[in-house]
Order: sequence, then C-alpha cells, then structure tokens
Amino acid sequence: MTEERKWIVTSAWPYINAVPHLGNLIGSVLSADIFARYCRLKDDKVVFVSGSDEHGTPVAVSAMQKNITPEELIKKNHKYIKDLFEKWEISYDNYTETHNDIHFKFVQDFFKRIEENGYIFVKEEVVLYCKNCNLYLPDRFIEGKCPFCGGKARGDQCDECGRLLKPIQLIDYYCKSCGKKNIEETKSKHWYMDFPRLEEKLRDFIENGTFTPNAINICKNFIKDGIPARAVTRDLEWGIPAPFEGADNKVIYVWFEAVLGYISAVKEWALKIKDDETLFHYFWKDKDSKSVYFIGKDNIIFHLIIFPGLIFAYNEGLPENEKLNLPFDISTTEFLMYEGGKFSKSQKRGIWIDEAIEILPPDYWRYYLIRNRPELKDTSFQWSEFENSLGELNDIIGNFVHRILTFTKKNFNSTVPEPGAYDDLDENLISRINKSIQKIESLYEEIKLKSALEEIVSLAREGNKYFNIKEPWHLIDEDKEKVGTILYLCIQLIYILSILLCPVIPNSVKKIFSLLNRSEDIGKHNWNELNDFAIQPGNKINKSTPLFKKYKLKELMKKYKKIKEKDNS
Repeated sequence: MTEERKWIVTSAWPYINAVPHLGNLIGSVLSADIFARYCRLKDDKVVFVSGSDEHGTPVAVSAMQKNITPEELIKKNHKYIKDLFEKWEISYDNYTETHNDIHFKFVQDFFKRIEENGYIFVKEEVVLYCKNCNLYLPDRFIEGKCPFCGGKARGDQCDECGRLLKPIQLIDYYCKSCGKKNIEETKSKHWYMDFPRLEEKLRDFIENGTFTPNAINICKNFIKDGIPARAVTRDLEWGIPAPFEGADNKVIYVWFEAVLGYISAVKEWALKIKDDETLFHYFWKDKDSKSVYFIGKDNIIFHLIIFPGLIFAYNEGLPENEKLNLPFDISTTEFLMYEGGKFSKSQKRGIWIDEAIEILPPDYWRYYLIRNRPELKDTSFQWSEFENSLGELNDIIGNFVHRILTFTKKNFNSTVPEPGAYDDLDENLISRINKSIQKIESLYEEIKLKSALEEIVSLAREGNKYFNIKEPWHLIDEDKEKVGTILYLCIQLIYILSILLCPVIPNSVKKIFSLLNRSEDIGKHNWNELNDFAIQPGNKINKSTPLFKKYKLKELMKKYKKIKEKDNS
C-alpha cells in the first residue's frame, strides 16, 4: 500500500495594484497550478493557496495616485484578479487576501511569539522624509540607483542584481509619489528581527535543501558576509499594526507578513471553507506534509532566508507536534521577457493576463507558457514562436485525436474495436508509451514542467508516426482486424495523452474525455489509469470535431493591436 502524500502548494502573492502579465503568471501562478493538478491526479492530498498582496507601499502609492482609499482599491482589484485566475483555470483551493481578520490575527500572534522568544529588538535608524508630501518614505515610496550595480532600484530591492536594500542606501534618490528630491534624513525607532542568531540554522537549511542551483547561489552570495538583522516594521498607515509595545503608527513590513500568508491562507481554508480546524494541523504541522513554493528569482531571498528564519524563530520552545514545517521545495524560475525586453505597462510592452484571454482561450496560452517556461535561463515571448507553438498544439496533438476518432467513426461505427495479435510495431508503441509515462512522472515529480510537456508532445508525435507507418486506410478492405488493432492502440494513447495533459490544458482535456465518452470531471480521473489500457473494446465514442484552431501570425497581431488600441481610447 502506497503512503499518502500531503502537499501545500503555493504561488507568490500577486500585488493587488496591478493585473499580472504573462511573466508574472508563468513565474509562479501557472507553474503552481500545473504541479497542484498533477498531485491531485496522483490522488495526493493537496491544498493550493495564494492571494492578493494588499498591504505595503505599492498599494498605498496606487491608491494615492488614483485619489481613492486603499480599501476601495483592493476591493475592486481583488475581485477582478480572482475572476481572471478562474478564467485561466487556476485551481486554487483558497485564493484569499492579506487584508482579512484571520491573517491579521495570525501575523500579530506570530510576531508576539517571536518577540517572546527574544528575536525582536528595537533600534533607531535613519529614514527618509519627503517634505513635499509630508510623508515618510519606506521602501517603494522611494527610487534611485542601486549602490552595488548602478541599476534602477527601489528602496527595498534592486531587480537588476537582486540585492536587498535600505532606502538610505540608494544613490540620487527621489520620492515616487511626487517625483521630487526634496527629501530629508530623520530618525525613527523600528523593531528588528535578529537574523544573525539564526545564521547557522539558515546555512544548514539552504545547503541541505532540494533547491535550484541558481537559488542556492543567490542565497550563498547574500549570506557570505553574514545575515544582517532586518527591520520588521515600517512608518506607514496602511498595513497590519505592529503588535509590539510602543510601536504606535507602525505596521509590519509587507514582505514579512505576506510570506506568513501561506500559513494563514491554509488556516482560513480549514476554518471557513472546510469547517475543519484539524486540517490546519494536518497540512502545516504533520511532519509528513510537504510545502512547495513557486516564485520568480527576484523573490528567492524572502522565501529561502526570511521565511524559514521566521519559522525557526517561531518554533523555538514548541513541542515537536506543534512546530510549523519548513519549506520542502522552492521552485524558482528565471524571467520571461517580452520580445527581448522587459514587460512595461507604461511603454505598452507586453501582454497582461486579461488581454491574453481576449486574444485566445486560456489553454493556448497555458500550453505555450509551459513549453517556454524559463526554468534554467531567461526566455522571451516571441510572437513568431507563439504562432509555432499553436501550430504544434494543433498539428501534433489535435490532429492525432481528430484523425483517429474520425477514422474510427467511419470504419467502425464509432465503436472501439477489439484488438487482434500485436506485431513488432505494436509492441514497440506499447513499450514507448510505458517508458514515456515513467519519464513524464519523474519530470513532474522534479517540477521540470517544460521537459514533462516536451515528452508528452514527443509521445503524441510517436502516435502520429505509428499511424502513418501502419497506413490503415490501405488495409481496411483486406485486413479489418489489423486496422482494429491499430485504432484500439491509438485510442488508448489518446486517453493516456489526455491524462498526461490534464495539468496543462484542462479545458481541452475535458473535450477529449467527452469525445471518448468518459466523464468530463477531471477529478474522476487519476494517474493509476495509466497502468492499464482503460478504454474497453465495444465502448462508443462521440463524433469528433477539431480540438484546436491554427492561427497565423498576422491574425494574432491583428487581435493584439486591436486590444492595445482599445486601451489607448
């Protein structure tokens, strides 16, 4: 009997002040969805969570620029983005938001415990104050040049080199709100997390973890000179009030509370959605449970150092059965660029997820993005490659399904034929199917999603090749039994491909299930069905219609330009 597996699957929390673009989607949300769907196919216990990151400077800045309150901004934007993810078939068990009572209480209780364990200390520091706006300038209220690489940077991090920063470190800085440099240095009391005390534990955690080489290298470079203490409070009105004595008018730094949202989101799911508080312990405190975090490379430090550090500090002094589990795996991607450059809303460079599904249904995009997932290096969205990808989806997968089922309808009255004796070509196909299933399973397990999809496409190619070599259209009048065997094996392969593709193109897979007269409910299918041929002789199949459409570059660009013109109007 196989051991039950438990997974917490998470994706980085999207900022509520902007709609995600395709790079944001593949960097965390879509990749996490593929893995969560795979785990469910394996009959694992899964809770897949994320939510809107609703506090901190970016939200305050956006609300200020729109002349509305942060509450008004997040209410509107959270619903819009949540609805978009549903349209993209992102299968969250709980897509929540950080501005909710359960998260507030959890974060405040969490930091109180860390303080009780001696990991919080108070320190006066130099902060920046804009005299134009009469406003303290924490983190993303201030921009300038990175002191390390010279690139454009925010007050908390440089995206060019990945360094974590303090606003005071920036060169030639200015207020993001008003764009002016009328800024003075002043002093403010802040509460710090004593990360140096956790350095040895964090080094062991990083060195012994199953993380990508790039993630490990980034962390090693960050800690080579020691892990610095980090301020956990900010001079900001919008956020979770700091629970420390004397910390009036301070909030918890958004990155510190957002990573704790992975924990509170499961707590909220257990309490409010499942009405079973024991599920929180089952997933977060049972030592057999594993958590996997899907993030972009710019979030590595917060997930591999800050988040585990918080858990280490919280767990100290707790009984073993009450300790929170440390991250099991952190799946990081490099960046997806757009036509060789960065996505930029202001320069109208790129495709945002609401625009994408106006151009084509989500499965086309899901397929393309996984085929081009930036697993080891930055990749770039290219319209010409997108056209080729759609052609591949139609010609290799869609065409195989359509030609087999159409041939079966015409020659076997839409009935799955009884197979005869297998010849060498038949046995070779069966062997290839079994080897591919094992390989694809290993790739999904290793979260090598791009390679997994490559192998699935290769298997579909093999099916087309087998059908072409066999030439059943020449055999139908002289050896119908042999043709029956060919179609029987090809129909089994169609079903196998549909199971393997469940995580990637769920809507299209439902259509294949319907054509094969199987339940369209993906939850009623599982990986174990790949062990044997599941489609029985004599089963009826439905009339086939093409699964996909082939799009030319000119047609795609016309759709894209029309959307951009609408944005300008």
